[in-house]
Amino acid sequence: MTEAELDELLRDCPKLFHMAERGSWPAIRRHGLLSTSALLDLCDVPQPERPAIEAARRPAGVVLDGPEGERIVIRDNKPMNDASLARVLQGGLRPEDWYRTLNARTFFWLSEKRLRRLLEAGSYRTARHDIITLDARALVDAYRECITLSPINSGATSRFPVARGPETFRSITDYPYAEWRKKRAKGERVVELAVTSGVPDIARFALALTRMGAGERDEPLEPV
Repeated sequence: MTEAELDELLRDCPKLFHMAERGSWPAIRRHGLLSTSALLDLCDVPQPERPAIEAARRPAGVVLDGPEGERIVIRDNKPMNDASLARVLQGGLRPEDWYRTLNARTFFWLSEKRLRRLLEAGSYRTARHDIITLDARALVDAYRECITLSPINSGATSRFPVARGPETFRSITDYPYAEWRKKRAKGERVVELAVTSGVPDIARFALALTRMGAGERDEPLEPV
C-alpha cells in the first residue's frame, strides 16, 4: 500500500470500531484495549491454563480477575469452527496456530456495516455490547509499525469459509490495496485492522462509546 492509497483508505474509513463486553470500558480505559495474550499477561494467568484460552476455540467468555480486582472478560470466539478452520488453513498452520495468531492482536472493523452485521449474528444478536469508536488516522499514525491489515473476517468460519494463512495479515506497506480496489467497493478493501498486543492508551483515540444490539436503540454512554 502506497502513502496515497493509505490516505484514500483513511478518507473512506475515517473511523474504527471495536465491539467490547458490556460494561468493560472502565477496565479498558485503565489498562488499554489489549489482545487476549496481553490480558493473560496482565492478569498473571499461569502457563498451564493459557492454551485453553489462547490456542483453542472459546465457546464462552472467560472471566479473569484484573490486577486491581476488577472483572476482566475475554470474549468468546463462537464464530469459529475447528473442522472448517482446518480445511481452509494454508502454509502448514494448524487451528491452534491460528488461534494464537488471532489472540496476539486487538481487532477493529473499518466498516460500521460489518460491525452491525456481527451484532446481529448468531448468539450475539440477543445481547447488548459496548462499541468503541476511534479516530482511524490518529491510531494509524501512532501505531503504524504494530498494525496489520486483513481482507477477510479472520475470526469467523462461515458456511463457506475463506482460505487464510501466513499471508492473511499484512503490514500497511505490504498490503495489496490496489488489487482489492479492483475487486471491492469503498469500505470493503480492508476488512480488519489489527494492532499487535493492543493499544494501552486507547482512550486517546476514542471518539464515542455506544451500547448497541439486541434489537434496541443505540445508547450513547458517558463521554470517553
